[in-house]
Amino acid sequence: MGEAELDIKSRTLIIHSIFVVYGDAASSSVAQQIANDISSHWNEPRASIHYKRERYEVRFDIGAIYSPDLQPEEVWYNDNPRLNFFRVEEYVMGNISFVDGLNCNTGYFKLHNLMQTSTTAAHEYGHTIGLDHPDDLDIRGREMPGIMYPRGTICDPHFQYMPDAAPGQPGGTLDPRHRKVLPSDIEALHLHRLHFSDKGIARVGDFSSIYHHKHEPPPAL
Repeated sequence: MGEAELDIKSRTLIIHSIFVVYGDAASSSVAQQIANDISSHWNEPRASIHYKRERYEVRFDIGAIYSPDLQPEEVWYNDNPRLNFFRVEEYVMGNISFVDGLNCNTGYFKLHNLMQTSTTAAHEYGHTIGLDHPDDLDIRGREMPGIMYPRGTICDPHFQYMPDAAPGQPGGTLDPRHRKVLPSDIEALHLHRLHFSDKGIARVGDFSSIYHHKHEPPPAL
């Protein structure tokens, strides 16, 4: 989720988002990595859009805050569209990072996913601002995988975890480190449809406002 700012003078559309991270595996350094990963990937295309017959450069301004003592009420009653609240832990039920739906501002990061590839946070951010996984998850014969392709996508061998693995078999699916934010991902946001206030401000995404308690692994047998 974020707050879009339309700067008519500089012909720039800036999306401001701040990630507030909490949990036993969260830290200031993890928070900064999340912000850097999202900013790096989403600004890489240097994309632009047409808005009211003018071309605007799209820029993502991403910040992060480590909040070890975050209280549920701070998430439930937050009305600042720039704030996204994510728990970070080593263990996650389902063994994968997730968000609380499309156009949301809350979710749960598995620490290993964040450390494994810089595209994890960027991918989940795409969900918070409205992008879903593509319908076709067999992208063999295409060029670069976009940021919203999930783990398990069938792809050309050089994008797989193991190039020699058979498609769909262990090692034979998309290694997420190859994902990139493409101009088509920016286009899919439909930013030209935003309704800006007189001050040039609009909301991107919506409030899910879910505080996540820590997931506990099942007891050993």
